[in-house]
Amino acid sequence: MSLNRLIFPFFILVSLILSGFASSQTLPKEEVDALRAVATALKKSNWNFNVDPCDLTSSEGGWRNLNATSKQFADTVTCNCSSTVCHVTSIVLKAQSLQGSLPKEFAGLPFLQEIDLSRNYLNGSIPPEWGTLPLVNISLLANRISGPIPKEIGNITTLKTLVLESNQISGNLPPELGNLQNIDKILLGTNYLTGDIPSTFSKLTTLIDFRISDNQFTGTIPDFIQNWTKLFKLAIQASGLVGPIPSTIGTLVKLTDLRISDLNGPSSPFPPLQNMTSIHTLILRNSNLTGELPDYLGSITALKLLDLSFNKLSGPIPATYSNLWNVDNIYFTSNMLNGEVPRWAVDKGNNIDLTYNNFSKDRTTKECSLRNANMFSSTTTSPLAANNYSNVACLSYYICPKTFYGLHINCGGDELTVNGTMYDSDTWEKPFHDGSRTGWVSSNTGNFLDDERDLKVTTLWTNTSELKTAEPSLYTQARLSAISLTYLALCLGNGSYTVKLHFAETMFGNNETYSSLGRRFFDIYVQGKLVVKDFDIVSEAKGAGRVVVKSFQVMITNGMLEIRLFWAGKGTQAIPVRGSYGVLISAVSVDPNFNVGGTSIGIIVGAAVASLVFLVLLIVGILWCRGCFRPKSQMEKDFKNLDFQISSFSLKQIKDATDNFYPANKIGEGGFGPVHKGKLPNGTLIAVKQLSSKSNQGNREFLNEIGMISALEHPHLVKLYGCCVEGGQLLLIYEYLVNNSLARALFGPLETQIRLDWPIRQKICVGIARGLAYLHEESRLKIVHRDIKATNVLLDKELNPKISDFGLAKLDEQEDTHMSTRVAGTYGYMAPEYAMRGHLTDKADVYSFGVVALEIVHGRGNTSARSKAETFYLLDWVHVLREQNKLMEVVDPRLGTDYNREEAMKMIQIGILCTSLVPSDRPSMSTVVSMLEGHSTVDVEELLENSFSRGNEKDEESVRAMKRHFAMIGGQEMTNVTKHTTNNDGPFTSSSSSSANAGDLYPVKLDSAYWNSRV
Repeated sequence: MSLNRLIFPFFILVSLILSGFASSQTLPKEEVDALRAVATALKKSNWNFNVDPCDLTSSEGGWRNLNATSKQFADTVTCNCSSTVCHVTSIVLKAQSLQGSLPKEFAGLPFLQEIDLSRNYLNGSIPPEWGTLPLVNISLLANRISGPIPKEIGNITTLKTLVLESNQISGNLPPELGNLQNIDKILLGTNYLTGDIPSTFSKLTTLIDFRISDNQFTGTIPDFIQNWTKLFKLAIQASGLVGPIPSTIGTLVKLTDLRISDLNGPSSPFPPLQNMTSIHTLILRNSNLTGELPDYLGSITALKLLDLSFNKLSGPIPATYSNLWNVDNIYFTSNMLNGEVPRWAVDKGNNIDLTYNNFSKDRTTKECSLRNANMFSSTTTSPLAANNYSNVACLSYYICPKTFYGLHINCGGDELTVNGTMYDSDTWEKPFHDGSRTGWVSSNTGNFLDDERDLKVTTLWTNTSELKTAEPSLYTQARLSAISLTYLALCLGNGSYTVKLHFAETMFGNNETYSSLGRRFFDIYVQGKLVVKDFDIVSEAKGAGRVVVKSFQVMITNGMLEIRLFWAGKGTQAIPVRGSYGVLISAVSVDPNFNVGGTSIGIIVGAAVASLVFLVLLIVGILWCRGCFRPKSQMEKDFKNLDFQISSFSLKQIKDATDNFYPANKIGEGGFGPVHKGKLPNGTLIAVKQLSSKSNQGNREFLNEIGMISALEHPHLVKLYGCCVEGGQLLLIYEYLVNNSLARALFGPLETQIRLDWPIRQKICVGIARGLAYLHEESRLKIVHRDIKATNVLLDKELNPKISDFGLAKLDEQEDTHMSTRVAGTYGYMAPEYAMRGHLTDKADVYSFGVVALEIVHGRGNTSARSKAETFYLLDWVHVLREQNKLMEVVDPRLGTDYNREEAMKMIQIGILCTSLVPSDRPSMSTVVSMLEGHSTVDVEELLENSFSRGNEKDEESVRAMKRHFAMIGGQEMTNVTKHTTNNDGPFTSSSSSSANAGDLYPVKLDSAYWNSRV
């Protein structure tokens, strides 16, 4: 017993010691809870909370992967532990296919220094709450992050690295970022950022790496960059900024990598860079540089890449450049350089491109390619301008083997026969390829920078994934180019041809991972003419791995056809890995639009001439009798001069479809003119929008609508089937939407209303937001609609919303922070800054959306006249209810209690936020989508409070002035209202005043008597 009494206390003591040791290093419960919330937001499912997150030696529990073999892949949570407690200091989750949103709950980890979520599929906006953390590194490369950069990031004075490349971030750069006193790197490339570079950035004197390529900034490159004297790398390619390059850039003597390209603005001389003696990468491409090449570049022996292509530089290559013989790549492409090509460039140069210049025709330039020098068309700026390939020095001795009546190239692939047509091989490795035995040559300019792709030949790509096409063999290989790719046919028979360029995006994925987030843009030139700007394969083909063929009609008159594809600095460069950008093409096919047989051309011509006179006389007689020799209207001429990618209908086809515009088929009457229902021979129902001869809109709006919609396609935009421009008739042919407009369904006459339960209203609101997000941020053209309202939202048979009426839409000009434009739109939906001052940005559409969102919740229009002396304003009423904390009274009483209170409250709050008087307080539409779908971590109520705290009496007075202005207009218009008949498909009237008579497909006007009956 005595022994037991001795052993038992000893056991207890040992247990306590061991227990104390085991619990001496623990993660506080608050941080564990924060990690749980982070996992939920990120949709990170493999963290095991029964395992210590801070055991750095263990790979159990999913807290770290100790066997990662790629620097792109990382899965690690790191802690800093003292003798008693641990704290999470780093979370690195790279390439994990995470599909959640950015967690504001990171703020619950007060010792967190690093957030690296690169290459995932995360959405939402950057939470302002991160601004409270002692972060050193934030990296969100290659995700779906949207919305603005929160100003609170400027509070993180410990921050050294901010990497937000390859996302969908929008808005202006917050001036508060200028407070980042320790920042080393700011990488913002490939987003939708706008505005000037804030002057506060002049204080960022610790910067060593600054990249803002592929954005929509405005203004010039600021002079204050001279303050960034520690800078090693500067990238401003296709940023939206304009030139000239400031001379103060010469003070950045530590630069080793300078990339400026695709810079609009006035011409300017070569900047003074003579003191940048350490620079190894110098790109000043397509930047409107004039004058001669500076001698001093020849003394910068550190150079490894020199790209001065696509400028207006003239004069000879200086003798001092002989010191550059060992530079890896030199591009003088497409300038006006003259004189002799120096022998060092040919004899000793590594890779030098002299194409498209005005060098002397001599023994050197008679070769298109010699050793490592590409001299194709080096004696003329364009082989087409030379009018004959014999004037291109290196082709002057070329004799066509025969006349070819077609051209077929399997770009990047071997010789291939598809459907009986043989496609030539195109697997060459060098920049110039002589395919003259088959009547064509090609030239490829550029090398892929920062290339992490594992390719034997960097300009050849082989697809390994499934292709969604019946003929995958033609799209298995592709030709790539980092800058410019030219195919030149030399021996075509003269006549009319159809040029088809075949594309399939095979480098990006088509799944919900970061590899599907790549964006590729390039320009297409045919016969020296720009035919497609910012061509996007994925957008045109409606997905990666899908085929799209672009067709162009050309007339060959000198046997030559030039096809050139040019990368203008836009698109992602790091998805799936760095070096993934530029031009990609799968095949070229050129076919004649005339018969090519065995009969000699002389006999064909003779027979044709013999019969031509008779045929012409016969046809002229018939057409004369039919009155077909009327002069073409200016509208027809304008239309034919525009390259709209839509179908053209004849007037006869439309008359047949609408029973000659039978009155019973009339389904609407707007400012543009009447709308008729019709049916095509294949059974397709259509809505035909007809320009009235009395319309106050007219040709400009009509062509504007064609131009806008022909470039757009989205599930939440009305589909345009085609148009008819014939004689005095101007018609648009849309898909027919059986449920008419949202306004008609919500607050039209009782017999036309549709019971819209809450899930349907939520679906409609989200759909409208998605359509606007596409217009503002995702489409090739960035478009401001200008007239978003309930009558311009149509509903299909499943009550899916589709935005219509683009007659007032404007391209979002990238050169300006806003457009000052003639005010056009509908009162009640117009943003104050636009209605009163004509200042137009995408935030005007956001305001209009906010009004529509409140109408969807409330079930009635935004304005209505109860009497001559009293007008009801929905927005005013909502603000009153907010002050009284009674916002739920906004909800349509017809819903009863059968609705989601949380979703309804969020929709109301979003509507209020979107209608903020301060445009910068309104969220982007992509952020709105995230908030409505519940993916965003943004606190809407907090944003509302901040917005209201910034409001002022001046803003409110502007709104009152706007109301008085439109009330006066409305009073004048009420005396001239025209009454329209109504049928089951037909129109009804709305009280909203419309400036410039914006046309509605299905217009709505509700008089006060109707409203009084609803109260």
